[in-house]
Amino acid sequence: MSKRISTKFENLLFWSRWLLSPLYLGLVLVLILVIIRFGQHFVTLVENMIAGHDESFVTDLLALLDLVLLSNLILIIVFAGYENFVSRIDAAHQSVDRPHWMGTIDFSGLKIKLIGSLVAISVIELLKDFIHLGEDPAAKVGDGVVWRVVIHLTFVVSGVLFAVMDVVGDRHKSEATDLKKDGSLRKSAAAKH
Repeated sequence: MSKRISTKFENLLFWSRWLLSPLYLGLVLVLILVIIRFGQHFVTLVENMIAGHDESFVTDLLALLDLVLLSNLILIIVFAGYENFVSRIDAAHQSVDRPHWMGTIDFSGLKIKLIGSLVAISVIELLKDFIHLGEDPAAKVGDGVVWRVVIHLTFVVSGVLFAVMDVVGDRHKSEATDLKKDGSLRKSAAAKH
């Protein structure tokens, strides 16, 4: 009786992963909003170029790059998260257009890609701030810029720490595998004698 209850409970836990599906679908819908925002910024960039406002070209371009990086980040989270936590995307595995990283990013790789994207987005935001400071000679570095620098440095340090943890974890896995192989070789050598 308890084995049957345990099996049903485990089945329920296993199928609960599908509760994440609406969240990933929601992120895909957010991409539509990002495309709309990209279009708005692109129109602004073109209008500023036509009007001869060359000084805003770099900041307008940085805004576009920011949105592209954000979109890439969303896709990485959708694909890697869905494949790691819900189910394989069979349609992608059968496609010749399948990104090379798809299906190979584990949770550790997802963390590194996530923090890398956050660092890149943070850099773009800082560049926009510094360009605005350069355009106005009377402008001073305010608290907002200082906090963005602190946040950026926090992302960088976090990324380095994640990478170090992954290297240490991989080394431990490698050493454990080597120990298993060494133990297996000793057992097979002892069995031969």
